[in-house]
Amino acid sequence: MRMYDIIKKKRDGQKLTREEINYVIKNYTNGNIPDYQMSALLMAIYFKKMTEEETVDLTRAMVESGDKVDLSAIDGIKVDKHSTGGVGDTITLILGPMIAALNIPFVKMSGRGLGHTGGTLDKLESIENFRVNLSNEEFLKNVNDISIAICSQTSNIAPADKKLYALRDVTATVDNISLIASSIMSKKLAIGSDAIILDVKVGKGAFMKDLESALELSKEMVKLGTNYGRETVALLTNMDEPLGKAIGNSLEVKEAIEVLNGNGPQDLYELALELGSILLILARRARNKDEARILLEDVIKSKLAYKKFIQLVEYQGGNKEQVINPELLPKSKYVIEVKSFKEGYVEEMNAERIGACALKLGAGRETMDSRIDLSAGIMLNKKVSDKVYKGETLAYLHTNDLNKAQEVENEIKDIIKIGSQKVSDKKLIYGLVTNDGVSLY
Repeated sequence: MRMYDIIKKKRDGQKLTREEINYVIKNYTNGNIPDYQMSALLMAIYFKKMTEEETVDLTRAMVESGDKVDLSAIDGIKVDKHSTGGVGDTITLILGPMIAALNIPFVKMSGRGLGHTGGTLDKLESIENFRVNLSNEEFLKNVNDISIAICSQTSNIAPADKKLYALRDVTATVDNISLIASSIMSKKLAIGSDAIILDVKVGKGAFMKDLESALELSKEMVKLGTNYGRETVALLTNMDEPLGKAIGNSLEVKEAIEVLNGNGPQDLYELALELGSILLILARRARNKDEARILLEDVIKSKLAYKKFIQLVEYQGGNKEQVINPELLPKSKYVIEVKSFKEGYVEEMNAERIGACALKLGAGRETMDSRIDLSAGIMLNKKVSDKVYKGETLAYLHTNDLNKAQEVENEIKDIIKIGSQKVSDKKLIYGLVTNDGVSLY
């Protein structure tokens, strides 16, 4: 078998066999295929696309390229959640404790990503001494003891994806549904959860900018999970404006704690309820969403979910006092108010541009070696359709660098568009994709 022949075959629009795909992934991961040949194949895939069967075979080969996490030692139906990424996406810190409070095993392994703010692991590291690196034994024990663990995935989970993504990133071959879906799902499927919910973001602050492409990606990922023997569903959610009001690591942890205490932004709470309701049905703990919602609302009202978050922090070595009193979380030296220069209603705020502003303040990383300022970020005081008076605060900039804050202040004033007419609220959730089809809300 020769790489030259495989490249030519895909270049000509032919379907690759499972054996050919296995050959490519194994030999590229092991360093036997040079980057220039793999780049040529990726470009051929980009233009000629892959069939459903090819995408399943590619994903399976990537899963098999490294370690797999055996969760059979954990009792019950194990559930997992993945977000395609957004701005102010704090859902895992709320959803996980809600699910675990009902004694359903919530297993979450994350990689460190690039972006506007840190990922889930960075947010949790805002809590003093919180350990994201757990041994496999610790991970299994924690889930069996308290029904939840959130930690970093081992470096050898789907190593083929790590190599392929780095190459796609510099060869303009990222934007292909089969390659995106296999990248996301190979990491999820290497972890042996029984049911997976995918939170697929749609809009200005998301990777998928429109509903059509988000639907295409969702259907592909649901098929992959289902073909791999996992119950998989995808929820399509709005990311035109940031989720919640906090964008930044310690700020988002504080906001998650507020929601777990029955306060906080309504959109965060509603999305956690929707995702949680689906997970309860997948875990056979509720027959329908209404029944599931009652159970989830109860763990918030009773503070069981909040107490579960404290337990999670304790079990992973973190300082629980910072959860009990969130004012002890990392704070920036400066908090700058961004004031409105006119009266009206907020008609738009581009989530991607706000995320870029948070990145400038130090809340995210541009490269894997970048150092995150866990205290930096943005707290929105207004969101789309809110009434604004002249001189009223639109947002608070949390920073340790006044020069950066002055630059971002002017950008925020431009990003938050204020008009004379109140705009209607946008949908928070667009629809659900299951193996049986699509339901648009």
